[in-house]
Amino acid sequence: MEVDFSNIKVIGFDADDTLWVNETYFRDTEEKFADLLDCYETKNKIDQELFKMEMANLETYGYGIKGFMLSMIESALDLSNNKVSQQTIVEILDLGKKMIAHPVELLDGVEEVLSGLVGKYRLIVLTKGDLLDQERKLEKSGLSKYFHHVEVLSEKKENNYSNLLEHLNIDVNEFLMIGNSLKSDVLPIINIGAKAVHVPFHTTWAHEMVAEDEIVNNHLKLNNIKDILKYLEN
Repeated sequence: MEVDFSNIKVIGFDADDTLWVNETYFRDTEEKFADLLDCYETKNKIDQELFKMEMANLETYGYGIKGFMLSMIESALDLSNNKVSQQTIVEILDLGKKMIAHPVELLDGVEEVLSGLVGKYRLIVLTKGDLLDQERKLEKSGLSKYFHHVEVLSEKKENNYSNLLEHLNIDVNEFLMIGNSLKSDVLPIINIGAKAVHVPFHTTWAHEMVAEDEIVNNHLKLNNIKDILKYLEN
């Protein structure tokens, strides 16, 4: 897909699974959660019920590890008919705490891209999730020095992006978003008239899946984030 980036002055980067690994740890924790509850239900049923609980709780808890922890506890209570042991609840909390304390693993090419673009473009982080957790990960990543601004949004929809660009005095025609999610990082950006680059991650949360008929072709898709340098450095 040929996309003209000649007018771009500001580049937004998603954080989780664009700058660093994230979803993999959620999937690993879901496996361990299912093991803890295998005396009550099958793994498939446990996975399904946990996802339903996460969706039901999104408006209340938002995105992030803490909300995920609470959803695991509620699911454990539901699946066990309130018979789950106190020790299992403690183990579930421990699973979440281990996720929070996990080292930040940068994705291949990320620092090369940021070091190559800083000074030439205004770089910002636009992510969603728990504010404290995202601030912690950014600090641990060592990437803070590259960014002019960091914004943690409750959602990443058209109005969220439009309001933020207006607040930061960014012309939509001069803005490019780079992220792993078609639903959150590409489609809403295209819909407000900005440009987007999709860099898929090998694992995608079901909530971020996009139906085939929603996929648009007016964006650039890359296999590795460092390939963006070929389009922006020329």
